[in-house]
Amino acid sequence: MSKAAPAKKPAAAAPPPGCTLDINDPQVQKAAIRIQASYRGHRSRKELRENGPPRVLEPLKDVMLIEGSAAKLTCRISAFPDPFIRWSKDGKELRDGPKYRYVFEDPDVVALVVRDGELADLGQYSINVTNPFGQCSDSARILVEVPAKIQKGPDNTKARKGTTVKLTAEIMGEPAPDVGWTKDGEDIEEDDRVFFEIGSTTTTLTIRRATPQDSGKYEVYVENSLGMDQSFARVDVA
Repeated sequence: MSKAAPAKKPAAAAPPPGCTLDINDPQVQKAAIRIQASYRGHRSRKELRENGPPRVLEPLKDVMLIEGSAAKLTCRISAFPDPFIRWSKDGKELRDGPKYRYVFEDPDVVALVVRDGELADLGQYSINVTNPFGQCSDSARILVEVPAKIQKGPDNTKARKGTTVKLTAEIMGEPAPDVGWTKDGEDIEEDDRVFFEIGSTTTTLTIRRATPQDSGKYEVYVENSLGMDQSFARVDVA
């Protein structure tokens, strides 16, 4: 008796049209690269969620704040479990509220928004991140730009001959403004009798041993790269 011939296996069915992949196809290779990158990103995010002390991934950067506008300090951190965030300015803690807003944009991105910018917002800002495994911190500066302005001009003054006259104006601006004084439209030439001083927030014109010739219209002006301002006062010496 002869052995039966083995049954032939049916031929594999051809895949439907459009279901084949050519590994040499540039588009297929690009798709594979994107899948690998996505997996690496997922694995990286998973690793960042492992228990451990907080770390700063992207530090704070100095920002410029224009008067009347808002500024945002942004920091990317790694922390799990979720950390406690504290912001401070020049060592003083800032409370979340209308002026300072704590912002959590992503699981690992935190920010501080400073609203209604003014010169007083100039300073060093710090973030402190704490969880049960440790803490980290970082700092940056907010730089404020304010157009030069005169907050309060000098007062009109009447004086007796031989007395000392002082005209004072309250000024502000960042960068610090240039300051000048004029009398009847002419720049004042300083000497030991007539001179002016410039402080951080005030400027004062002093006239010693005043004479009737010192009577006139005095102007103080301030100017920086963002703007200028001026104010006038009348001096009468008799």
